[in-house]
Amino acid sequence: MNKYQRHEAIIRWVNEQGTVRVSEIVSRYNVSDMTVRRDLEELDNQGLLKKIHGGARSNSAFQYKEIAHEDKFDKNTDQKRYIAQRASELIDEGDVIFIGPGTTTALLAEVINYQALSVVTNCLPIFNILLKKKSETFHVYLLGGEMRSVTQSFVGEITNMSLENMRFGKMFFGGNGVKDGIVMTSSVAEAYTQKMALEHSVESYLLLDSSKVGKEDFSKLCHLSDLTAVVMEESNEDKKQAIQVYTELIV
Repeated sequence: MNKYQRHEAIIRWVNEQGTVRVSEIVSRYNVSDMTVRRDLEELDNQGLLKKIHGGARSNSAFQYKEIAHEDKFDKNTDQKRYIAQRASELIDEGDVIFIGPGTTTALLAEVINYQALSVVTNCLPIFNILLKKKSETFHVYLLGGEMRSVTQSFVGEITNMSLENMRFGKMFFGGNGVKDGIVMTSSVAEAYTQKMALEHSVESYLLLDSSKVGKEDFSKLCHLSDLTAVVMEESNEDKKQAIQVYTELIV
């Protein structure tokens, strides 16, 4: 079990139990007392739990359940297709872009129609879609590492080491919820990889259907103020511009 897997396991266990002692984590995951204390300090700093004397306390008020990549495709399909089309209009010939895992970003990969592009992704389904478009001037790169079967995306040290040396003009990614200005996803490891790509991108675009506004999930990915814009479906009421600045989504 690597660091990211251990962090996810600790958070789930703390959320299930309410409070867990350091000694219990040491015994359960066969790691040192010092390692556990470092883990709890890091997770507390990320706002994923509350570090207390001798252990950790849950600060989560919801039941964590991650939905598989293929099961998300049937949800809000029309909105996602609209968002993907609008997001594709933000791309220019010759761009170097990163596309994160997700169903809306997979739809973006489908509608991309450019002759000269370099696209990097850590998501296998997205890579397979883009591979069909590959040419002498359309380059596609898949970051390897440890694959999460739920999202079919690669995360962990190998993935992050590859990302460390890359820079992107634009990043397109999804999230499972936005609340209090915070974008959330289901995995600590996946969030870490996404944050690294975000930090290495000049522009960053969150593709988000409105059903996710006001919802929470397992791990903080970033703050809306970190982003260039959020791409959403138009409002049925006033047909607002779909590309919205982040301040409109702080709820």
